[in-house]
Formats: sequence, structure tokens, C-alpha cells
Amino acid sequence: MKRQPLRLAIMEATRILDDAGVSSPRFDAEVIAAHVLGVERGRLPMVPLVDPPVVEAIGQLVAQRAKRIPLQYLTGWAPLGEITVNVGAGVFVPRPETELLLEWGLKLLHGREYPVVVDLCTGSGALALAVAHGRPDAVVYAVDIDSQALAWARHNADVHADAGNTPIRLYSGDIADSTMFAELDGLVDLVLCNPPYVPEGTYVPPEVSEHDPARAVFAAESGLAVIRHAITVAARLLRPGGGMAIEHDDTHGSAVPALVRARRVLSDVEDHLDLTGRPRFVTARRVS
Repeated sequence: MKRQPLRLAIMEATRILDDAGVSSPRFDAEVIAAHVLGVERGRLPMVPLVDPPVVEAIGQLVAQRAKRIPLQYLTGWAPLGEITVNVGAGVFVPRPETELLLEWGLKLLHGREYPVVVDLCTGSGALALAVAHGRPDAVVYAVDIDSQALAWARHNADVHADAGNTPIRLYSGDIADSTMFAELDGLVDLVLCNPPYVPEGTYVPPEVSEHDPARAVFAAESGLAVIRHAITVAARLLRPGGGMAIEHDDTHGSAVPALVRARRVLSDVEDHLDLTGRPRFVTARRVS
């Protein structure tokens, strides 16, 4: 069997994905090729020729991606910060938009020894595990209400603990419950939250509408229902000088900061843009 140029296989994959309406066809084609070859995407130029079975394997995954199955479901993982987590059916896939929220949180922890961190609506556990990786001295709590998400989070927590990272403390719970983490009231350095926030009825791509759990994407009250609870929890848990960061929909650039400012114990309220320049997360600090 004659070997074939990998470059041509990627070009054909890009064409198929572009025709299917995938938003980043070249990137996805390269990630699929790297996944099949077991190499980093940046090393693809070092693989000029591949065997026909490799081209076939790439084509099979491209055909699935063209059906708008999430790329991360096909590879089995998603990155956040310096870590990756396993993902698949039943759990929300971490997005690049959350990178800046994570970065803000880790910056807040600079100079704090043995900080206490709480990740609300943890999903796959990505934010909590990224903090535990970046700050091995931190005590990190994470909570979610969805049993499928928690199963993924527990799996990811076990994988990272086995790799030597500081274990996180994972709980099942509803952030609307005023007794949740009551023992941590006034003791937490950082509260992070990437909650369901898309207003109900909003159009989302097939990767989201057909695969991400709706409960992890959409929220009532124009997308603000869960965010309201997250703000209440943060105000209760934070120690003086502690900080919170909550992700929100790009239509919430005014509404969510206003909700935060309504809490007198929270100050230095600031809204932040994501990597595409859209309003994406709000931060604040507990009054000293």
C-alpha cells in the first residue's frame, strides 16, 4: 500500500468540515489527525507521509465531526489552563472562554498561603482541577447538582490525583441550598463559577443543542437564575479580601455586574471580556 501525504488528508478533511458548517475546520482537521497519529498538533509537519489506514481513520473521525459531534467527544478530552480533563456524553465541555476567568482566579491567589477555593457548578471538574494543579497548596472544594457531571468530575479527579496533583474535595449539592458549605462561611479565598447561563430559547450550534446537557447550558430568568444563587453563595463564603469570578452570557455585560453591586459586602466589581472581545465574566472582592 502506497503511503500518502498527510498534508492532502488534512486538506480534504478541512474541506469536508467547512462544507458541514464547522466553525474551525482547519483546526479541527489538524486535531483529529494529531489524535489519530498520537502526536501533538504542532508536530504534524514532521509527519509528511502516512499509511492508508491512518488516512481512513482520519476520514472516519472527520465524518463524525461533520455530523457536528463535538471534537472533544471524538478525542475524549478538553484542555483548560495547563491541564486536560476527560469529557464525553453527559457533561459540559470546557470552553476556551473560561481560560481568562481561571487566569484571574490564580492571579488573585498570588501571595496567599494554603488558600481555600470553591468551584460552583463544577461540571467535569476542570476549573477545580486546574486550580489544584496551579496551586498544589490550595484546599479546593467543588460541587455540582447533576449526577452525570459528578461521575465525570470524580473520574477526572481520580486521574489527576493518581498523576500526583493535590486531590480536590468533590460534593453533590444545589447552590440554591443556603446550608451548602455553611462550615466555610467567611473562610474562602476564591469562589469560581461557570454556571448555566444561556437564556432559554437562545439558538446554539448543534454541538451544544444536541450534545451538551441542556441543564448545564440554559437557565431561567433570561439566563440569570443560577447566577443569582452563585452571587449569594460567594458573598456568604468569601473571607474579607477574598474574590469571586462568575462567567455569564455575552448579553449579561450590564445585568450581572449590577446584581453583584447590589450586594453591599462585595466591592471592586468589574466585568471582563473573553478572547473574542465579548463580555464574559464578572469579578468582585469581599469588603475587608
